[in-house]
Amino acid sequence: MATVHRTTMTPTKLELITGWLPQQKWYAGPAGTPDLTSAGGFRLDDPAGEVGIEFMVVVDTAAGEPVAYLVPLSYRGATLKDAPDEALIGTSEHGVLGTRWIYDGAHDPVVLAQLGALLRGEAEPQHQRESDTPDPTVTVRGTGPTEGFDVRINRVLPSTEAEQQPTAHLVAGWTWPDGTAAQGVFAAVATR
Repeated sequence: MATVHRTTMTPTKLELITGWLPQQKWYAGPAGTPDLTSAGGFRLDDPAGEVGIEFMVVVDTAAGEPVAYLVPLSYRGATLKDAPDEALIGTSEHGVLGTRWIYDGAHDPVVLAQLGALLRGEAEPQHQRESDTPDPTVTVRGTGPTEGFDVRINRVLPSTEAEQQPTAHLVAGWTWPDGTAAQGVFAAVATR
């Protein structure tokens, strides 16, 4: 299981995401710089132990109504070969591990493979801030195919779960700036 280090990152994840987020086509905020807070998430383990995987929820309060975004992240000790330019969120100096290349996990094959494994019931979600601690609040509902499917990641998070989800889907929670708990669909199986 992955170890969560109690150390510094320079720049921080929020600083990197703040610069990257407004450039994304699915960004729903106003023009300018978002005002982000970390609002929740979870981790997955890379079976090879090489890639850090985190599903981070950030809330942007720059507009009148807060908006929650899901940002899947991969942390690598070297560049990701063949990744498109837009996949790199940035680099950061980790106090224990050194330089980390931080990627949008939607472009990282290790992240997508582990998310698929989670949707098939073959991976266990881990607590975002505690080492070796499963996160029972992250659940998979419904059933889907065991092969021949893609994963659809919800970038702008709805604060409710749809009544009828036809396929396996991942449900997790976050906290709004006013302290209200929310839960929604983070990802779902999309058949090819």
